[in-house]
Amino acid sequence: MQAVILAAGKSTRTYPLTLTKPKPLLKILNKPILAHLLDALLECNVEETIVVVGYKKEMIQEAFGNSYKGMKLTYAEQKEQLGTLHALHEVKDLLKDRFFVLYGDDIPYPADIKEAAKHKYCAALMETKFPERFGIAKIGKDGFIEDMVEKPKEYIGNLAGAWGYALDKKIFEYPLEKKEGQKEYYIPDAVKKLCRDEKVFPLILKGYWLPTGYPWALLDATEVMIEDIKESNEGEIEKGAVIKGKIVIGKGSVIKSGAYIEGPVVIGENCVIGPNCYIRAKTTIGNSCKIGNAVEIKNSLLMDNVHVGHLSYVGDSVVGDNVNFGAGTITANLKHDNANVKSSYSNQLVDSGRRKLGAIIADNVHTGINTSIYPGRKIFPNKTTMPGEIVKKDIE
Repeated sequence: MQAVILAAGKSTRTYPLTLTKPKPLLKILNKPILAHLLDALLECNVEETIVVVGYKKEMIQEAFGNSYKGMKLTYAEQKEQLGTLHALHEVKDLLKDRFFVLYGDDIPYPADIKEAAKHKYCAALMETKFPERFGIAKIGKDGFIEDMVEKPKEYIGNLAGAWGYALDKKIFEYPLEKKEGQKEYYIPDAVKKLCRDEKVFPLILKGYWLPTGYPWALLDATEVMIEDIKESNEGEIEKGAVIKGKIVIGKGSVIKSGAYIEGPVVIGENCVIGPNCYIRAKTTIGNSCKIGNAVEIKNSLLMDNVHVGHLSYVGDSVVGDNVNFGAGTITANLKHDNANVKSSYSNQLVDSGRRKLGAIIADNVHTGINTSIYPGRKIFPNKTTMPGEIVKKDIE
């Protein structure tokens, strides 16, 4: 089988992280989201993956080239963002017969993709407690999908569309059509028609499905995937450092005396950790990072070349590339009322679903000493804060 990965969108919901790079290049466990997808497809013996690109396409092509661990990569550009079905139609001449369709910002469980390959037509579905928020599959008496209904007002089931589909070229026999008032063309609308002519199997997922719709979803995905890391150490651990639990230490990294690390934790290459710092569970630290004296990092995701100055606290936060935290920078991650932290998007407050959420810091941000950041606040690329500044609102 071939595979198609839809990776053309701007991903505005993950701003400010995706102002400087496309979402497929955001990293989880120090590996781009796109690499996680390709690794899952390799386990299913996919020989060619067609990546539909658009926004900052050159960055994806430069990062991955024309092959990945022996798998052929082909790129097709979606010049106008007209929806997922339109993106799929852009590559129909590159497809031979059967293929997977995966969304470029969802991470599937490889075993579920293998199961999908057993069926001629298949839609990945996940049980949800909130069917009114999703596209829901209606299952017929024969056990196959009868209909796909977007955000149903009446209860028809609780199986929401997940990471994608197994299809063949018959899907292109249905013309591109939009519902009244709809701005884009969507794959479920075509699958809905396919269900009337063919038996489409409802694949209820057994493993994880990790969508990354908002910045804090990177933390959610990390918390799941980091449990499966295989312990390894290619760096140096000085005498006096304490390591507990599973940890990955990349080549050239040094864990200095007095550092206390509670796994699972992933540390990239050429990092300096400590001395006398505290790295708590489910933290990922990228390549070429420096974590200073008396720093505490908890359940956070730091990208590459991040420097956290002494006496700082980073909790439940996502930090982009080339960020420098001045000494004494604090990310608050818990509200006094213990309610879920909300974060702004498109002039609205979005419930993160997380009781603890720190800051979302984009690439190339520098904070002044003793900066304090309220929970859920965002700092956009290349911005700075003054010494002693209290960040109560997003810095755009």
